[in-house]
Amino acid sequence: MSGVKRVIDLVGAAFGLLVLSPVLLVVAVLIELEDRGPIFYKGVRVGRDGKPFRMVKFRTMVVNADRLGGLSTADDDPRITRIGKRLRSLKLDELPQLFNVVRGNMSLVGPRPEVPQEVARYTEEERELLSVRPGITDWASVRFRDEGAILKGSTDPHETYLRVIRPEKMRLGLEYVRDRSLETDMRILAATLKALVSPRSR
Repeated sequence: MSGVKRVIDLVGAAFGLLVLSPVLLVVAVLIELEDRGPIFYKGVRVGRDGKPFRMVKFRTMVVNADRLGGLSTADDDPRITRIGKRLRSLKLDELPQLFNVVRGNMSLVGPRPEVPQEVARYTEEERELLSVRPGITDWASVRFRDEGAILKGSTDPHETYLRVIRPEKMRLGLEYVRDRSLETDMRILAATLKALVSPRSR
């Protein structure tokens, strides 16, 4: 499966970058015009076999946001920029991860990559998540598409994340790792596309 999956990743990511290039350009210009800061955010994440890599996203928060707040981000986080709110709502901030797929750091489908601090919390069982390439989307991405809305209003968004979201996210990730297949990947991609075009629940 791994060889075929990699070919699908490369073809899918290259096609996506080609088709979406006008969107990528427009988003880049809007971010640049808002505050003249960096267009991309390159955060350290932990990949397959525990190897760290830089995950690329469009920047949706103020410069140096990592130093100004916690790991989890609610919809009402004051660090989010005006254009960033819109990008997050439409999930456009995730598009540059297609470059990570081309490079081989990530797959189109797989457990979402975590920051080193979160991976340090992994139990021995949860470390199974590191046996595969992390992905742009997975069942947890679909289930918690409105993660920011879930955390909105919390006095401690990361504590709320650990209590409300993390347990199910880990369960779904392990379920994928243990029962992954090309058919499952296609189902996840289809569910992701459906979620993106459906109205957000509030």
